[in-house]
Amino acid sequence: MRKSAILLLGLSLVLPTIAWAESPTEIAAIRNAARRGNQGAELLLALIYFEGRGVPQNPAKARQWMQRAAQEGQPYAQFMLGDWYAGGLTGLPKDAREAARWWQKAAAQGQPQAAYHLGQAYLTGEGVKTDPERAEYWLRRAAEAGNAPAQTLLGKMYHEGYGVPRDLEKSHDWLARAAAQGEGEAIRFLDFFVRMGEDALQGYRQSGPELEARARQGNSEAQYQLALRYESGAWGVLQDKQKALYWFHQAAAGGNHLAMRALADVYENGLLGEPKDPRQAGYWRNRAEYREPPRDIIQAPAAPGRSSTLP
Repeated sequence: MRKSAILLLGLSLVLPTIAWAESPTEIAAIRNAARRGNQGAELLLALIYFEGRGVPQNPAKARQWMQRAAQEGQPYAQFMLGDWYAGGLTGLPKDAREAARWWQKAAAQGQPQAAYHLGQAYLTGEGVKTDPERAEYWLRRAAEAGNAPAQTLLGKMYHEGYGVPRDLEKSHDWLARAAAQGEGEAIRFLDFFVRMGEDALQGYRQSGPELEARARQGNSEAQYQLALRYESGAWGVLQDKQKALYWFHQAAAGGNHLAMRALADVYENGLLGEPKDPRQAGYWRNRAEYREPPRDIIQAPAAPGRSSTLP
């Protein structure tokens, strides 16, 4: 449980050699590293004092070490400090502007939770001037990094046409990605999505073997849903980039325009283990927009081995 808590906080990337510490000896070692300027140790020490793990809770010391790590450029510390300002925690004044300032610093370094919170701030005008275009930019950054709440909010923006041109296919795509990660709000919203019929909704309700059976029978919606599960490793499916890519290709070949958009994104940004490929990105973008293949045909990847990991 202790190590899983660290993973949930993203600290396994920050402190790959330090487990969650409670013993006096381990805490002393972390404190010494923090005093020598180790940013990861500074962050971990702040969280130890904040949570009271092996020491009495001490908001003042938590704040001191979190501020130090954030000021030295540690992105997760910057995100956390923004959250503390937003909530008025650890003795900090509740200050939406200061919260947005720290989220901006963290988001600029690619911290997806900070990008999500910053996008929300630009939507609501909390701490910054309301700016739907900037909101869409930061939410998209977070969504592309796999943040499910950002994917949900972005899907709603495209559905309503708020700050972006109304685009039901993009809305469906982002909501589907969030739903594939088990995001309840996205799943509920999709139930009211007028473009979606019962066939599409079945993808979220079906078990893995049922979904794979439909996919292998050539159902493009099932193939798309299966690709989303392999892409994110959601709903009991082991993440598998090769299988995700394969099923996106199968769905796109069957005419699924959301799968075509997904492939354009894959090749434009170099996702799922594929190198960036402007030619393929352009091909799939044209297929999605113009509903017909251009002259140059892209070869689909070979079929992976039969799945045995679906629930």
